[in-house]
Amino acid sequence: MSTLKERLDELGALKRSAREGPDPAATDRQHAKGKLTAYERIALLLDPGSFHETEALRRHRATGFGLEARRPYSDGVVTGWGTVHGRTVFVYAHDFRVFGGALGEAHAAKIHKVMDLAEAAGAPLVSLNDGAGARIQEGVTALAGYGGIFRRNTRSSGVIPQLSVMLGPCAGGAAYSPALTDFVFMVRDSSQMFITGPDVVRAVTAEDITQDGLGGADVHAGRSGVAHFAYDDEESCLEDVRFLLSLLPSNNRELAPVVPTDDPVGRRGDALLDIVPADPGHSYDIRQVAEEIVDDGEYVEVQPSWAPNIVCLLARLDGHTVGVVANQPAAMAGVLDIDASEKAARFVQFCDAFNIPLVTLVDVPGFLPGVDQEHNGIIRRGAKLLYAYCNATVPRISLVLRKAYGGAYIVMDSRSIGADIALAWPTNEIAVMGAEGAANVIFRREIAASHDPEGVRQQRIKEYRSQLMHPYFAAERGLVDDVIDPRDTRSALIGALAMLRAKHADLPARKHGNPPQ
Repeated sequence: MSTLKERLDELGALKRSAREGPDPAATDRQHAKGKLTAYERIALLLDPGSFHETEALRRHRATGFGLEARRPYSDGVVTGWGTVHGRTVFVYAHDFRVFGGALGEAHAAKIHKVMDLAEAAGAPLVSLNDGAGARIQEGVTALAGYGGIFRRNTRSSGVIPQLSVMLGPCAGGAAYSPALTDFVFMVRDSSQMFITGPDVVRAVTAEDITQDGLGGADVHAGRSGVAHFAYDDEESCLEDVRFLLSLLPSNNRELAPVVPTDDPVGRRGDALLDIVPADPGHSYDIRQVAEEIVDDGEYVEVQPSWAPNIVCLLARLDGHTVGVVANQPAAMAGVLDIDASEKAARFVQFCDAFNIPLVTLVDVPGFLPGVDQEHNGIIRRGAKLLYAYCNATVPRISLVLRKAYGGAYIVMDSRSIGADIALAWPTNEIAVMGAEGAANVIFRREIAASHDPEGVRQQRIKEYRSQLMHPYFAAERGLVDDVIDPRDTRSALIGALAMLRAKHADLPARKHGNPPQ
């Protein structure tokens, strides 16, 4: 009979085997591609020494097609939990060295288990994806494994933060799990996502394209909107995953952690007077405004390369996490279009699900006109942003910096759709449309009949602006709570958020809403 020491030695050897993989050369091949192993990635993600692995000795039970002779420990996925900045985080990481990270029955069962644990413990889940899809030798049981993952992704949506980190290939149905999560990170040159690969595309459509050209990091970060962040290397990617987690609550029953700051509440933003031109026709970078307002000028920008005409940020004000939605005058004059509406809508929904207050910075000329926009559904897709704001019960503060015209003003969290506090700078212009357009519509007959049409037009523009677009018109009617000095924006926002911190709002009883698709 084996002694306890012998059993312990055997256990240690088995666990080493799982960590090292069945073939030492596989680790070298992974490194040669510029990629880390599953354990190395987990070590970068979690606090040192905090990882607790689950089911390290799990092996598949499949037979046939050569699998009975290949039963490596871990079955191609590493699962467990640890801490990030001292808070519990669950993780699973595909091990490409084992079956190319392909998912089989045992592999899927390990993922299901850690997903269930994350939900039960109320802690974030991070998936480190580097797999070749379903394990073909296991047939439909592999597909059923993906179904279990998708069901759990959906059940945990809005309950715990779910982050997908793409560090290798992700093809076919496997791509739907990241798409169901809150944030998707990708690494250039090594990660790709697509439903059908280049070979199938070539066979069906005769289009010739590379894997990166079809589903690389820059494609999904800048064109499809599938990825929220793109990086040049795994190390910087995982560092930002850690930073993002530090801004988020562990679950939907908690608030995000409060981080003490030396940035004074009453710090005045003198630079704001120079950053934002008074002329509504001149552009500027709204991110510079955010830097002047938030703690220490630090923030995470979500999907910076997609729909750049709207900016979505996670930052802190007086140590408390806030979500910032802002029109970007430096891109398409900050107009709202299909992509911007969808981008902002999902961000608003995320913040509302996880108790993150919303600050909306408004400088919007309207919705983008055009046949393309109308035919591609700007009505239903723009309504997604409207629905998201109207449905949100977290503290909501809107601030009009300059122009706010038409339906776009309403959609950008105006008082009429439920903003708790509505503020404006003295440079605000809130109206149905710009003065020029309004005068052309209202006085078109008078202008056409005049001997000096341009002179009459300019006069009417001036009258319309002075009567209906002056900075205090909305405040006089209670649609703006206060017109503030731009330099006091930080303290005004912090004060309003402190007042709203205990806000409680209930929606009518219902199974769920039916948002526009």
